[in-house]
Amino acid sequence: MDDALFLARIQFGLNVGFHILFPAITIGLAWIVAWFRIQYERTRDDAWLRTYKLWLKVFALTFAMGIVTGVTMSFQFGTNWPGYMNAVGNVAGPLLAYEVLTAFFLEATFLGVMLFGMNRVSGRVHVTSALIVAAGTTLSAFWILALNSWMQTPTGHTTIGRTLVAASWWHVIFNPSFPYRFVHMLLASGITASFVVAGLSAWRLLAAPADEAALKTLRFGAGLAAVLVPLQIVAGDMHGLNTLEHQPAKIAALEAIWHTERGAPLTLVGIPNDAQRRTDFAIMVPKGASLILAHDANAELKGLDAFHDHPPVAPTFFAFRLMVGMGMLMLALAWGSQYWFLGKMRAEPPRWLLWAFAGFTFSGWVATLAGWIVTEVGRQPWLVTGILRTSDAVGPAGGAKLGSSLTAYALTYTAMLLAYMVTLTHMSRKGS
Repeated sequence: MDDALFLARIQFGLNVGFHILFPAITIGLAWIVAWFRIQYERTRDDAWLRTYKLWLKVFALTFAMGIVTGVTMSFQFGTNWPGYMNAVGNVAGPLLAYEVLTAFFLEATFLGVMLFGMNRVSGRVHVTSALIVAAGTTLSAFWILALNSWMQTPTGHTTIGRTLVAASWWHVIFNPSFPYRFVHMLLASGITASFVVAGLSAWRLLAAPADEAALKTLRFGAGLAAVLVPLQIVAGDMHGLNTLEHQPAKIAALEAIWHTERGAPLTLVGIPNDAQRRTDFAIMVPKGASLILAHDANAELKGLDAFHDHPPVAPTFFAFRLMVGMGMLMLALAWGSQYWFLGKMRAEPPRWLLWAFAGFTFSGWVATLAGWIVTEVGRQPWLVTGILRTSDAVGPAGGAKLGSSLTAYALTYTAMLLAYMVTLTHMSRKGS
């Protein structure tokens, strides 16, 4: 891989990775904020009103960060990856446009009503606006996941001359992996948002233990996570079966299955060794991979030796285990906390539990980014599977330009991320 291609991939990965942090919160948080608004409308309890106003500020700030980083990301299609739009722009372009026309304008318009219309419109209209914004965030995810899924498992297209066009938009959008990726992302966002709510609420309670509103939102966030994480495990299993069918090379890479075999073992931990085609220091469960991936302990799983092109093993292998490991820790915390919130007659949580939730505030980001690495690196060397190689889409920018712009992006995003996290923790600590 030449330096320009490597730097272009790192730069786009940085941009997409930074951008995804914010939709990973807003998609789920929008529905949580709408629920808080409904609770206030139903009870007229001032605690719910304070809760709604605080979390609306968090949502608005996060939404704005997502817009800024999304615009930057879209420019890179032209600057770094012109071959992408030249090759598949007739499919990708409309899907990106649909996201703006049907989702972004909806969110932006009614977010204004949420922010400034509390005392200017009726309660029913204000609640409806909150629900429309929440629906808009989900619709935005629908279009983006439709495009990303099509790049993973492309269907519904045809070629006219040298131009690739959509033959059936229905099959382009509802491609084989789309339903699984869409559900997986919605649940991931719901889990991420629930831990943000629980974590920042715990941070507030460490400073103000008597804050009833913060205690309510801590219980709500922990309870929501306790429900969503098991659902995500089921959805992940279904997504894995789909990936095994349509992207077996990705499965072979993330499980470090070097050779095709029946009853393949599951590697819990280890260090992939590409040179020797083995996994060093591996701890394995006999027949575990076949049982989990194919639901048959004696099923045959294709190894990396069955593919001429396959993804790099180490990044997908480690990222997948980071995603699963973080998910298990989140499940343990969410379920364990119910001992205080439900099992002991809704007793107040101990300070160590508050610190635990505060420490897990952004744990959803870790799992989401790890899952994104599995998804995107696991597609390599293809940008659009079977249609466009990543190396064929890169632009003419040289290594020096890419290196300097990558450094600028990294420094800017680090400052933005620190400012965002400090602002959120400061807002939550004050409770307003």
